[in-house]
Order: sequence, then C-alpha cells, then structure tokens
Amino acid sequence: MNIGFIRIAICFVSLGSAGAALATEHYPSVAIVEYVGGCMKANGETRKALNSCSCSIDVIASIIPYDRYEAAETFRSMGLETGERGVLFRQGAAAKNAISELRRAQAEADVRCF
Repeated sequence: MNIGFIRIAICFVSLGSAGAALATEHYPSVAIVEYVGGCMKANGETRKALNSCSCSIDVIASIIPYDRYEAAETFRSMGLETGERGVLFRQGAAAKNAISELRRAQAEADVRCF
C-alpha cells in the first residue's frame, strides 16, 4: 500500500458524506481516523476495507455516544497492563459494562458493513 493512498483515505474519511457526518458529528476526527486506520490494518489496506471500516465507525457512532466509546476504549487499552495495574480495568463492573457495550456495537457494525 503506498503512502499516497493512505493520505487520500484519511482525507476521505475526515470529509465523509452528509449521512456519515450526522452519525459521527460528536466523534472527533482523530478518533474516527484512528479507528479506520486500525480497522484497515486488520482487514487489508484496500478500497473495500476503507468503505467497510468507514461504515463500521458510523454504525458504532450511531449506537454509542462518544464519551462511552472513549471510556470503553480506555478500559480496553488500560486492561492490557499486566499485574495489579490492569486488574481494575479488566475486572471492574464499569469496565466490563463499557467493553460489552462496545463489543455489541462492533458486532452490529460487522453485520451491517462487512
């Protein structure tokens, strides 16, 4: 994948369509680009992956407000810490609920977009 395509993809995702803009209006552009970038790495850096990944974040944004998405992502990333530092982020009720909500939204996005 050449760097030019990635730059164009990021610009394309940032601009989005009118419908996508409504769904993600409260999600910062950086969060959208990070999600789509990670999704594309996991699913292949192709135009099809760009379309599917962009759709995916739009679906997630239509289900979960940004503050809850951010909390779930924080719990998930902090839960990767080893030992006692990560336990609270893996085993706390708030962490489990937030991560479960995000997983349900991602599952719905997978059904609709992939």
